[in-house]
Amino acid sequence: MDGDSLLTQETEVDLRKDITGSKTKLLRSFRIVLCITGSIAAFKAPDLARELMRHGADVFVVMTRPSTRIIHPNLMEWATGNRVVTGLTGKIEHVQLAGKSTTAAHLVLIAPSTANTVSKIAAGIDDNPVTAVASVALGCKIPVVIAPGMHEPMYSNPFVLDAVRKLKETGVHFVDPVLAENKAKLAPIQKIVDEVISVLSPKSMEGLNLLVTAGPTIEQIDPVRIITNPSSGKMGMAIANEALHRGAEVTLVYGPGSEKPDYSTKVVRVKSTEEMMDAVNTTLRNRYHDVIIAAAAPADFSAQRPMREKLSSRGRKSLTLELTPTPKIISVARKTSPKSLLVAFKAEYSVNDKDLELRARTIIGESGADLVVANDIGRKDSGFGSETSTVLLVRAAGNVSRIRLTTKKVIASRLLDEVSKMLKRRS
Repeated sequence: MDGDSLLTQETEVDLRKDITGSKTKLLRSFRIVLCITGSIAAFKAPDLARELMRHGADVFVVMTRPSTRIIHPNLMEWATGNRVVTGLTGKIEHVQLAGKSTTAAHLVLIAPSTANTVSKIAAGIDDNPVTAVASVALGCKIPVVIAPGMHEPMYSNPFVLDAVRKLKETGVHFVDPVLAENKAKLAPIQKIVDEVISVLSPKSMEGLNLLVTAGPTIEQIDPVRIITNPSSGKMGMAIANEALHRGAEVTLVYGPGSEKPDYSTKVVRVKSTEEMMDAVNTTLRNRYHDVIIAAAAPADFSAQRPMREKLSSRGRKSLTLELTPTPKIISVARKTSPKSLLVAFKAEYSVNDKDLELRARTIIGESGADLVVANDIGRKDSGFGSETSTVLLVRAAGNVSRIRLTTKKVIASRLLDEVSKMLKRRS
């Protein structure tokens, strides 16, 4: 390892870092120390480092000697574009990375962590590069996140569990392993990244309760046929995740979409529009929610008389279905919780911005929504299931702003910025 400082920025373009910020900017300007120990799950470290970088982080790696026998330090140098620490020298690398310095890391992530490492950190032992970095970070109150990976009996050892408890009480964040096949397997990479983002995100919504609806609903025609739409739940999921990162407590009422909810979200699964309405009603009656964001795409119609048995197609030249409108969930939510800030979504197909705004204002008039997010799903790259969209933010107060084509994660961030401003104006 050459050079006077581990954190010296390179002046030339480093192609190894060209993925930085390619997904989001949630970790932009954050320096993260990724500590790797001798768990076999160390083989996942390059993917973990690269995923942190895709959210904007600059990643610096510290490895124990046993971990270098599983993956080579050269691989981690390639993955991050930064020199790798495998031993401590007179350059006091642990202090450079986690000490009281203007260039020190913003967070230390130990992933995977062995039982040995967890126990040593809890006992204040710092006899290798990883435990030394952890010791300095804890002394300087730099956030520490630990993701264990080991055999399940080792994780269940009462002394290891006691070490985990002590570290949690000290403020160390843990990403619990997945218990399967007699292993305490390293948590999924996305779960670890989500925890890092959550720890480092400004807690601008701390203390707030949010209710978010997401995904489609389905209405039965008969036991095997349904009425639905192609909504994936991506937009509602992005909003729920962003609110969690900002410190809010989130309840997600989620239809049968294709997305996986964040591990920290309280999720209420539903199928039909009536089930979604009942879940929203029950949630709002049980507890006051500061904000309701109705991002779901519930079915607008249901079969008036669903068949109890499968309809046979034999001998039929046509089939007539009598449909009836489903209840409007946002109107019910407004009646149940009149003081909540209510955000509605309005999807239209192949309309201009003027008509899109007019139809959004109809929603405001009918439901009493404070803000409507309106989008034309007929536009390129803005349909159901897409990663991107173009939306109008139509406010009940009168003004309108446009968010041009961008990712749904960015739209979620911009939307919650607006929600925060509206809450401040209210208070």
